[in-house]
Amino acid sequence: MNKYMQMANELSKQNLLTNAGGPFGAVVIKNNTVVGVGNNQVLKNNDPTAHAEVMAIRNACKNLNTYDLTGCELYTSCYPCPMCLSTIIWANIKTVYYGNTKEDAADIGFRDDMIYKFIQNIDDENCTSSILKTIPMDREETIQVFNKFKNKEDKTIY
Repeated sequence: MNKYMQMANELSKQNLLTNAGGPFGAVVIKNNTVVGVGNNQVLKNNDPTAHAEVMAIRNACKNLNTYDLTGCELYTSCYPCPMCLSTIIWANIKTVYYGNTKEDAADIGFRDDMIYKFIQNIDDENCTSSILKTIPMDREETIQVFNKFKNKEDKTIY
């Protein structure tokens, strides 16, 4: 077994003992060095965003003192959910190695597939109303801050 995947798998096994969250673990690697680790902490932290990949990315960013993980790779015990995929992309990680599939996650009760279907059908009015309702509001006021940011000379785009 790949040593980094083995680490991710061991992190997922920890949750079988602690019940801190689902059986998911992840590690972030840069230049063949572990820079971040995480396992699912959703139940422990009462935080629906505390997935293994997010926790590993948070840990790596803290350890490297950066929000940009360019040059890093992520090893995870399961194919990332849509939130984790987005986080991985925002962190500029370009390669993800995964063990279990998203179908395997569904088989043990996780509902990632519902979110994937929602994203695929985001313009379908029936889908958005049954899962999530989004309502535009007060753009005339909120766009003013965006326009000021657009013209700000000392801004940082990430």
